[in-house]
Amino acid sequence: METTPTRKQQTHDRIVDTAARVLRETGFQGVGVADIMKRAGLTHGGFYAHFPSRDALVAEALERAGEDSRLRLERAIAAGEAKGASRFRALVESYLSERHLKCPESGCPVAALGSEIPRQGEAVREAAQARVASLLTAVESALGSGQPVGTAAVVTAQMVGALQIARALGDNASGRRQLAACRQFLLEQFESERPAGR
Repeated sequence: METTPTRKQQTHDRIVDTAARVLRETGFQGVGVADIMKRAGLTHGGFYAHFPSRDALVAEALERAGEDSRLRLERAIAAGEAKGASRFRALVESYLSERHLKCPESGCPVAALGSEIPRQGEAVREAAQARVASLLTAVESALGSGQPVGTAAVVTAQMVGALQIARALGDNASGRRQLAACRQFLLEQFESERPAGR
């Protein structure tokens, strides 16, 4: 039996959801307590009723962003499989999509924040490492058995790097060409002998 969240829990979730979106949109430096509370429609003074520190909020926001991204990716993979694509093809085409290029604020936090993670506090780094592990697991599952050890790490690095470079080039023809080239490369390397649905 589900219980209705308390008003405090609803407020807490609203703060975390806001921070998760801002985190992916502007990076770690963009997550200021006053700005997040304002964007969430709350006063700055109420922050410490929910979080002991900014890092605690950032770590939780990173977890939320990662879980949202994981669920979105799983839905996209399921939709691709329903159309006859393999799990791997559906993953690659979703992750390296023009939509993901355009919308960092709702996409993968690993690609949005990867280069900034090593400079964060321990709690934030741990949350980020969990997100990386989750993405590696998704790629490993999509590749299926029989791949050499380390293949999932290589594919994950290529996907994340491709998206970061495409975003650096911009939501334009250059950025889209970058994504298309990486999609084609990954599918040629890992899809050619894979039957649909696997």
